[in-house]
Amino acid sequence: MVAVRGVSVAAQMVAIGATAIVLAQTPVVQPPQAPTPAPSPESVKKAEQVLADARKALGGDKLADLKTLIASGRTKRVRGNNLVPIEFEILIELPNKYVRADEFPAEDTDPTSSGFNGDTLIQIPPPTVPTGPGGPPGAAPVAPSQGRPTPPAAAAGAPPPGDMAAGGRMSGGRGPAMDPRRARLLSVKQDYTRLALGLFGASTAYPLTFSYAAVAEAPQGRADVLDAKGEGNFTLRLFINSETRLPVMVSWTTPPTNVIVTVPGQPPPSSVAPGAVVVAGPPAPPKDAPKEEMDKYSKEVLAVRAKAQATPIEQRLYFADYRDVDGLKLPFRLRRAIGAETTEETTFDRFRINAKLDQKKFEPVK
Repeated sequence: MVAVRGVSVAAQMVAIGATAIVLAQTPVVQPPQAPTPAPSPESVKKAEQVLADARKALGGDKLADLKTLIASGRTKRVRGNNLVPIEFEILIELPNKYVRADEFPAEDTDPTSSGFNGDTLIQIPPPTVPTGPGGPPGAAPVAPSQGRPTPPAAAAGAPPPGDMAAGGRMSGGRGPAMDPRRARLLSVKQDYTRLALGLFGASTAYPLTFSYAAVAEAPQGRADVLDAKGEGNFTLRLFINSETRLPVMVSWTTPPTNVIVTVPGQPPPSSVAPGAVVVAGPPAPPKDAPKEEMDKYSKEVLAVRAKAQATPIEQRLYFADYRDVDGLKLPFRLRRAIGAETTEETTFDRFRINAKLDQKKFEPVK
């Protein structure tokens, strides 16, 4: 069992290279509180030193001289009960150009690309506008039980983790939704930022402020834990191995991607998408119940769903198998998880340092 000073944890063993750290399986959810105070100057200074040590371990002067990076490899992504193989190429031009192109060899679909050039979104195909008051199309409804009404909240979708409204608020009925391209741009930049912390120990495209939070300890080693904050309500935690000084994990929380409300006696879904949660709703009234009873039931279901939607889910991105590449230390394996469930595994085949990039790849589609 690991002890994280200042952090409540439960048991889940995660192998990270030669170091195993027991981390929280499920985040402890606290009720809404007043805004957290600004970090102390001492915690900011300590975080700066930890990051400086990490950048030195990642390459030092070689990292400072890095201008471009090309990475290629394979991702296996969980989709239902299947693992979808993806062939990808990532192009990065510091400080603020990034694009990832994906091909799906097992599917009859066109390649996709997503990224940014400064504050301009790059996405093929272009993002679609969510329809309806419940969120984007395609959300899975709950199958009704025999002779019972479908919980009205269960059929409504939830916005994806990166779909934020102005000021960092999530869309979907909790404030005016921002332009979908702007929301998608923020989502892509945030995903890039998490990756960049494992590659470079920094993110110039999405500035962050860091403070020292805690020490995660285990018999095999320890990790320094840094809190990071960015635009709006974007926050994350960065774990850096205290011995190797290499990043080992980024964690953050998001609302559930979907909330499935069941009625008593209804079997749980055979397959639940990563990030979705299943919660038990109240007993459904009979079909011939008076309107007042049906309205009361609907309100109870909505309350159950709202509570579940307000309970964040922890997501993690792990970095492992660091190898030397032209003087840099780069992770050749990534693993992404939502809660205790792995959702993606990525293996890099090759990194190319300071190679000339095709600037057409950074041109947005109009």
